[in-house]
Amino acid sequence: MARIEGIRIQNYRALHDVTIGKTFEHQNGDPLPHMIAVIGPNGAGKSTLLDAFGFLGDSLANGVEEACDRPHRGGFERLRTQGVKGAIKFELYYRQEQDERPISYTLHVGADKTGRPFVEKERFRQRRTTYGQPYSFADFRSGSGYAWAGESSNETEGTDKVPVELDDRRRLAITSLGNLSQYPRIVKFREFLEGWSLSYFRPDLARGMPMAGAQRHLNVGGDNLANYVQFLEKEQPARFRRVLSEVSKKIPGIKTITHKRSEDGRLLLQFNDRGYADPFYAQNMSDGTLKYFAYMLLLEDPHPAPLIGIEEPENGLHHQLLAPLAREMRKKAREAGGPQILVTTHANYFVDGLTPEEVFVLSKDKDGFSTITRAADDQQVVGMVQDGIPLGSLWYSNHLGGGNP
Repeated sequence: MARIEGIRIQNYRALHDVTIGKTFEHQNGDPLPHMIAVIGPNGAGKSTLLDAFGFLGDSLANGVEEACDRPHRGGFERLRTQGVKGAIKFELYYRQEQDERPISYTLHVGADKTGRPFVEKERFRQRRTTYGQPYSFADFRSGSGYAWAGESSNETEGTDKVPVELDDRRRLAITSLGNLSQYPRIVKFREFLEGWSLSYFRPDLARGMPMAGAQRHLNVGGDNLANYVQFLEKEQPARFRRVLSEVSKKIPGIKTITHKRSEDGRLLLQFNDRGYADPFYAQNMSDGTLKYFAYMLLLEDPHPAPLIGIEEPENGLHHQLLAPLAREMRKKAREAGGPQILVTTHANYFVDGLTPEEVFVLSKDKDGFSTITRAADDQQVVGMVQDGIPLGSLWYSNHLGGGNP
């Protein structure tokens, strides 16, 4: 499964120039781990960082103009860092498979004379197999460029290099070329990017009664929770029993969870509580119970997204559930074929379940721009963790920095 080794984001709101992990231009960094937690004070840019990943996915699906104009983004000028005149820039450094050479994907989104956003630059780079020098196997500037057909058999500028003119410079080149078999590396990247899942689970949506019908994945808001339960219970009974076992250990009183079909064909999520003859339904369960149940189900997806992003999973959960949840996430992320998981959090108890290599601290400089550091780069912090002090406790006592004043 493809994994992100690093990302650089420039001119995206408070993220004027932020790099995490290893990129094509920053080879000295360590590749991002399978489990990533971003912490920091309010307003430091945690939500913006997660939304930057969402922007890339939205740009692939709908084009950069529509991605900018999503209601929570408010248009290109509101997205671009204040005082900056250049493009919004991304460099995503990823490895398709563990034994393959990493690939750099660059995207620059600028504004034309009328203020409408367009794809100013889009490029794929990879080092040659022979002497290690980089080359671009796809390069576009304002809709005009080239892409190499095939799997770079000779890596020279010969017949594999195909000129391409795009008919809409507000759409990514990978939107079109990623559907053509002659560009296999671009196809794989499109599939990788399309597979990302950003979870903004809302218990109020999960309390709805969707039409019956099994669904293979939990969606962004969680309103298909009952459908996903139906799928796991039928198709993956061992995984579903494992979730029930974990939930019953952590949530007092829960005995079984199942679904029931109403007379009009809708699904009711049914919770059977010890000591009560009649079941409770999702509409009567607490936010925390639904949320913990949903996260445990998400981690048991038999075909998980390559990247799962979760914003503040601690909301509504008892503090004693947070470190076990973090450990369960990192366990799944480290499994063969498991997802890469990116979490933003304010909860020191969640951070207690992680290692310094997995925790990144966002803060703001005096100029108002975000900076990011890795907990593992502070040797004093590493030493205290090795001495048995939980990492979240160190953050709570401000040893990691980035605290609110």
